[in-house]
Amino acid sequence: MSNDRRDFLKAAAGIAAASAGAMATAAQAAGEPQTGAPAIAGTGAMAGPGVRSGAFAMPRGLTLINMRRAGGYGLGVKLPGGVLDVTAAAENLGLPAPADMDDLLQNGRGAELTALVQAVGARPQAGLLLDEAKIAYAPLVTRPEKIIMMGFNYRKHAEETGTPIPKDPPLFNKYNNALNHHGGTIKLPTAAAREFDYEIELVIVFGRECRDVSEADALDYVAGYATGNDFSARDLQTLTSQFMIGKTSDGFAPLGPYMVTSDLVKDPNSLRLETRVNGVQRQDWNTNDMIFNCRQLISFASKIMTIKPGDIFYTGTPQGVIFGEKIPRAERRWLKPGDQIACSVEGLGELRFSLT
Repeated sequence: MSNDRRDFLKAAAGIAAASAGAMATAAQAAGEPQTGAPAIAGTGAMAGPGVRSGAFAMPRGLTLINMRRAGGYGLGVKLPGGVLDVTAAAENLGLPAPADMDDLLQNGRGAELTALVQAVGARPQAGLLLDEAKIAYAPLVTRPEKIIMMGFNYRKHAEETGTPIPKDPPLFNKYNNALNHHGGTIKLPTAAAREFDYEIELVIVFGRECRDVSEADALDYVAGYATGNDFSARDLQTLTSQFMIGKTSDGFAPLGPYMVTSDLVKDPNSLRLETRVNGVQRQDWNTNDMIFNCRQLISFASKIMTIKPGDIFYTGTPQGVIFGEKIPRAERRWLKPGDQIACSVEGLGELRFSLT
């Protein structure tokens, strides 16, 4: 064995050990069961400046927040006593750490993050913890290469809209201008549309490069899960045969407040989803009604395109949307300025935003 190969294996083993110890500490601090050592996941390509594919690691055992900071973004780790300010903790301890969620995922810096959490310990210094109620949230990711969307993925939703059950996943897309955050605002494009609607969705966040994967292996590429809303302008969506113009206005992809790492989600296809408009429940269903489950969606999409770390996948909405109401469209109470939207996916937090 060459000296280079020995050095590489030693480095990878060291990263794995640091990640495992940090994950255990984080799980203890959060009151979560320990789930074993995190995977060191090769991407099959260079993961970023100075990062070799064999050392690429996804975060484990953590609930993460992407925050707005002066001059940019920062990363937070939700702990029992507050939110750990990763940037401040790294500066305090003289340790490397990802700058934000995109840096964490796209450059495979999970081992550094978990090592930092381990170093902070179960009782962080008070100065390193933030009051979550005072956090300025950012979109959970801010610069993904791809935002993949799935249409009509719940049987009851297809039925309520009179849509045939799809034989293959009807995928479409949004763009980064649509990304929005917990506590954010959507300025409705009323010059172009009037039929505004909500869509609660489970969102998959990728942590490894994903291409031609099997259904059996598909979830191994997931860094975590989040609550999202595929906000829509239905009159634009149905103006042509393509969905895109009804889905891509500024702020039409709220996402957050958390990314919960995938090891803490036992089964993404057994989660309750809910939407409330001005406090009134509109959607209440379960991801077990998906026509194409998460494994199938990932495998299908990966055969068409290379999914990159930091990409996100909105997996479809259940029934209960305004678009599915059995009254004339002109008589429906479409969303309007001043409305308050709250939506949640079981175990992933409540995403709230308002309309102006």
